[in-house]
Amino acid sequence: MRITLTNVFVDDQAKALRFYTEVLGFAGKEDVPLGEDRWLTVVSAEHPDGPELLLEPDGHPAVRPFKEALANDGIPAAQFTVDDVRAEYERLTALGVRFTQEPLDMGPVTTAVLDDTCGNLIQIAARK
Repeated sequence: MRITLTNVFVDDQAKALRFYTEVLGFAGKEDVPLGEDRWLTVVSAEHPDGPELLLEPDGHPAVRPFKEALANDGIPAAQFTVDDVRAEYERLTALGVRFTQEPLDMGPVTTAVLDDTCGNLIQIAARK
């Protein structure tokens, strides 16, 4: 059994695609029109055949209150692995990304939490 696809709910797919590719550095994988929405996925540029992240529209009535509750409580919707949290924090901050948690040493890992501009908090983490 493998993980091949997971999702984050986004309030605007075009904005999300720009943020996840142009800012975070993911690569676009699938972009299939589905009426008003799209089947829109990104992958790690380093692992283009790896797991896909679906940038899923948050139009379902249960999704937005759920997303807001997570964000209000500071709970990330997803976590991405990076080689160096502090270096990534500096790179992303220079690009205007807003962090809700600066790099924090947490035993065997260092983490930071950013706002993806689409209604989610995203944690980045690196093992020491």
